Amino acid sequence: MGPLLLSRILDLNDVQEGVINIVFRYADEEFGKTDTENKGLIDLKDLREVLSYISSSDEAKAITSRYGNVAQPTVGAVQRQLLVLENQGGAKFFGAPALDIHDFMKKDREGRGYINILSADKLMENPRLYATFLLWLLSEMFEQLPEVGDLDKPKLVFFFDEAHLLFNDAPKALLDKIEQVVRLIRSKGVGVYFVTQNPLDVPDKVLAQLGNRVQHALRAFTPRDQKAVRAAAETFRPNPKLDTAGVITSWARARRWSRSSKAMAPRRWWTGR
Repeated sequence: MGPLLLSRILDLNDVQEGVINIVFRYADEEFGKTDTENKGLIDLKDLREVLSYISSSDEAKAITSRYGNVAQPTVGAVQRQLLVLENQGGAKFFGAPALDIHDFMKKDREGRGYINILSADKLMENPRLYATFLLWLLSEMFEQLPEVGDLDKPKLVFFFDEAHLLFNDAPKALLDKIEQVVRLIRSKGVGVYFVTQNPLDVPDKVLAQLGNRVQHALRAFTPRDQKAVRAAAETFRPNPKLDTAGVITSWARARRWSRSSKAMAPRRWWTGR
């Protein structure tokens, strides 16, 4: 996980994010290429040690002149945010070996794939960490998988539940990254579906890159809900014989009053590429 995603998890400001970038650059140049036993930063313990070293060692002045100013108060603020992350169990995400995305694409003896369920009930208590992990997962697939073109069947399909957490309070740099991955990941043989209760939860620039959608009921009790219904209806192909917004809300009422619990469909809005 690079400095951009890590800074988002830690909720760092621009100055603090700059220090994280210096740490990553210093670790890569000093250890990652020359030391065969030490491959740079592996876990949060390594990050803490490098932070302390570049700000208080005898070489601190040389490091500052080469990479930029590293102030002690800034390092202290980053260290405190690291402590918060560790207290939330975030340290479990860092270490070796890393998660291998190819494990998701295993097949049985008959050539059938597996359904993998990543349980994130505890992780959901920290939405920022959850969203950043999902973004890292998308980025890893994009960077590691080879180009295969437009396959008849994808090698892997991801369904991201509670997708609004991926976009809440996301800076522009991260939104640009998500847009790039969603736009190009199809050529890697991967399909991505964002599952959310409201189409307004997904930014327009990301929606523009998606090709398929499964639309279930939308409730329209508040002005925001009504706006969401109109937004969903306007994305369908125009049909003068069909009031799309009316159909969406009337279907919701019909399903809500259904006597059979088995007939109740989850009120979700799925969209993907």
